[in-house]
Amino acid sequence: MLGYIAKRLISAVPVLFGLSVIVFAIMALIPGDPATAILGAYATPENVERINRDLGLDRSLPEQYFAWITNVLQGDFGRSFRLNRPVLDEILERYSATLVLAGTSLVICSILGLLAGIVSAVRQFGWADRIITFFVLIGISMPAFWLGLLLILVFAVQWRLLPASGMYAIYGGGDLPDLLRHMILPATTLAVVATGVIARLTRAAMLEVLRQDFVRTARAKGLDERTVIYKHAFKAAFVSVIPVIGIQAGFVLGGAVYIETVFQWPGIGQMLVNAISTRDILLVQGGVLFVAASYVLFNLAADVFQALLDPRLKS
Repeated sequence: MLGYIAKRLISAVPVLFGLSVIVFAIMALIPGDPATAILGAYATPENVERINRDLGLDRSLPEQYFAWITNVLQGDFGRSFRLNRPVLDEILERYSATLVLAGTSLVICSILGLLAGIVSAVRQFGWADRIITFFVLIGISMPAFWLGLLLILVFAVQWRLLPASGMYAIYGGGDLPDLLRHMILPATTLAVVATGVIARLTRAAMLEVLRQDFVRTARAKGLDERTVIYKHAFKAAFVSVIPVIGIQAGFVLGGAVYIETVFQWPGIGQMLVNAISTRDILLVQGGVLFVAASYVLFNLAADVFQALLDPRLKS
């Protein structure tokens, strides 16, 4: 198993390297002068030249990238000029809020998606299958940001049941119940599409397993249907669904960027939007690279877990 994990880690290195190059190149190609954005009204030619020299922006792009990635590998993501604090400190502080939201959404979509897929497969072509398929297609087709605005309009503006923004109440609150109330709308919004994807692929995997000989044998032995489905069929199908959940974990984390903006959730997504608008290059590069690395690690964890359940995949 250690050898398998080592191989997967090594295969992730070129992916992360490519991502770092893409992130750096995109920020370098964005129109506008970072020094001018930093200085604002004080952007005289002399001050702009001094800022460019201090930030290393007067060097060639390969030299800038090499200096940046060398510092990143040493744990130094630079310093945010807008916040006047280390980039890594800001990322870690915001990342915890994003993990709370994304983790809750992943739990919701995994549980609902697996249950919906199992019921849909067991009741194939029945009313339950048709109803679940209908809602799954709607959920997959619905833009998440539009759904978020719709939920705010209904539950926060019209019915006033749930808060529309933030992670905690401005006055008072700050405890777990307050956090859960604020998390219901954004977590639900973020989980809808992922739930549909997991449900559809769970249904397909279950249908394939239910047709196999060992399921017929289990039924022939006289086992009750619940045991056959959940103990035998689902266990075999779950191995195929694990990579999908890993991919959806990355999707949920990436989707948090615009969902956090809609709900004003103080996570890494909102941080990136603010950093892009102010041309805070180091903060954007560090944040995007951190999210991308998390996506790769989530998929690596899913592959390792899948290999634990199915040793044939280690080869």
